[in-house]
Amino acid sequence: MAYDVESVRAHFPALKDGTAFFDGPGGSQTPDVVAEAVAATLLSPISNRGDVTASERRADETVTEARSALGDLLAVDPRGIVFGRSATELTFMMARTLSSGWGPGDEVVVTRLDHDGNVRPWVIAAEAAGATVRFADFDPATGELTAEDVAAVVTPRTRVVAVTAASNLIGTRPDLPAIAAVAHDAGALFHVDGVHATAHVSVDVPAEGADVWVCSPYKFLGPHHGVLAADPALLETLHPAKLVPSTDVVPERFELGTLPYEMLAGSRAAVDFLATLAGDAAPGPTRRERLVASFSALEEHEERLLARLEGELRSHPRIRLHSNAARRTPTLLLTIDGIDPQEVRRLLAERDINAPAGNFYAWECSHHLGLGAAGGLRVGLAPYTSESDIDRLLEGLVAALQ
Repeated sequence: MAYDVESVRAHFPALKDGTAFFDGPGGSQTPDVVAEAVAATLLSPISNRGDVTASERRADETVTEARSALGDLLAVDPRGIVFGRSATELTFMMARTLSSGWGPGDEVVVTRLDHDGNVRPWVIAAEAAGATVRFADFDPATGELTAEDVAAVVTPRTRVVAVTAASNLIGTRPDLPAIAAVAHDAGALFHVDGVHATAHVSVDVPAEGADVWVCSPYKFLGPHHGVLAADPALLETLHPAKLVPSTDVVPERFELGTLPYEMLAGSRAAVDFLATLAGDAAPGPTRRERLVASFSALEEHEERLLARLEGELRSHPRIRLHSNAARRTPTLLLTIDGIDPQEVRRLLAERDINAPAGNFYAWECSHHLGLGAAGGLRVGLAPYTSESDIDRLLEGLVAALQ
């Protein structure tokens, strides 16, 4: 599948200053078409949603188009797309809503592989309800979290199993359908943190077995807000806290206050841009078909760059890679013997290379790896990563070793 990285890079004004960005897992750079969509929405006549005035209809159309775009991206019914401030906020909302029916004896399963945004909301909700929290551990040597690891802590009393689709720290992609089977066999709801995965792979939420999937458009070239996807029939059974005058219609019953129309327009534009990554090679007339083809091309591009980068890094005896799972995103966590990760980050920054260091809110994961709060240096590839970026990163890391 064709992938023209230079054509992709031409749409990113942030790249013009010469910086090599490897910090995509924390938030990607923004293409011009997304910024233009945000600006156009802010500058156009727009009001609260309605069907009387042109500006009301424009707001309603903006929301409808954004739901449709995210539905295509995630292969879900647009009526099951909920917008919020962030994936973490939406997870807190879901945890509060579900836990209102929990009590002593009920259990929730979380994992040590996850970002804390898919751990602490469930822990806090369980503690408030008097329910029990069980942690599924992953293998720190391989980075693997298996269905058997989850099954070991799931019981008939489990109400929710919360698992990441891909670790934002070490990139591990667990076998979600297998874990979904474990959760569903126990009668539990399967909640998936798709924030990191959605930026790198073609997502089909029903095929993954997820009952709920959360993600963040700013990780995949869009603006800052959160998205929750679920079957509308499931959402109909849930009743979150809301204002009396606000609608009880799904999905709006989960959206508090006026939606950020400009952000939603930007997210639609981001999805449309992602659908162009395969260029003319993308088959099919639908946006969903183009997205699948584009992500296939993107994965091939990122995997090729990752193979080269990883091969070089593993050849250095002082560099230790903590990203070792067989199935991963193009994300590497590394440490260098005798050098603080923050110092490596600083040395790279002097060369205009952005590669941050820390635990990146994967609190349980970093501690389970034996890295504590300090974590390591995280290198993440993105649609705009080029061979020359890899060259510069390798040169910078070699210089840091001296």
